[in-house]
Amino acid sequence: MKKYLVVANFKMKLASKNEIETWLKNFSKASKAFFSEKVETVLCTPYPFLEKFSEITKKDEFLLGAQNCFWEDEGAYTGEVSAKMLKSMGVDFVILGHSERRKYFDEQNLEIARKVEKAFKNRIIPIICVGENREEKENDLTMKVVLKQLQDILEKVGRGNIEKTILCYEPIWAISDNGPNRMSTSNEIMEARLLIKKFLVDKYGQLTAERVKIIYGGSVDNFNVEETCIKTGMEGALVGSVSTKPYEFIKIIEKFNEK
Repeated sequence: MKKYLVVANFKMKLASKNEIETWLKNFSKASKAFFSEKVETVLCTPYPFLEKFSEITKKDEFLLGAQNCFWEDEGAYTGEVSAKMLKSMGVDFVILGHSERRKYFDEQNLEIARKVEKAFKNRIIPIICVGENREEKENDLTMKVVLKQLQDILEKVGRGNIEKTILCYEPIWAISDNGPNRMSTSNEIMEARLLIKKFLVDKYGQLTAERVKIIYGGSVDNFNVEETCIKTGMEGALVGSVSTKPYEFIKIIEKFNEK
């Protein structure tokens, strides 16, 4: 049975040691009696807190993730963190191509593709984000933008690795930190999922495409997760701001677990 995947992306919202310790304490309480055979949970923390989070992810039901990596394993790249370093810290997943990386650091598809290659080389599963911004949405360019991102980023990813890949549809205009005018509708999300699925079938074949998890990210919380993720056929969620609230985050996981 293919499990759902719920990913916490803390971004830079828990910015001090005290905040992290408080989160871990509350999460430990919130998840004390929690166990799920249906859901895998990944906690993507900032680099400085990886070791601290590795303590809680030693439990079988929680996995350790990072929010980015560099495209080389080692070298004179001041300030960068490689996939090789992350693996040595026990990291199993890494978010790549997040809209905030594109927006603030001008990350391009080919750069993200290089990072994906290094993630696979170091046996880390990439969670690859694709999605359109507000202007692209208003100009009806969703299909064109998402397909271009998929084509460029997955160009060199073979069948063996694509089966392990997580693809996240992340409509940038619907993310809470971007001050959205509205949420994505179920129909819009389903259309994006079908677009991604068709791309996978055309490139890799039906059987391989069925093994790839497609999840949704965009202002997901415990009140809308049913509408945005479960009813739309998504196989999980990338959770941003709400992941900083342990009890609310656990409620999202429980919603998937009930299915």
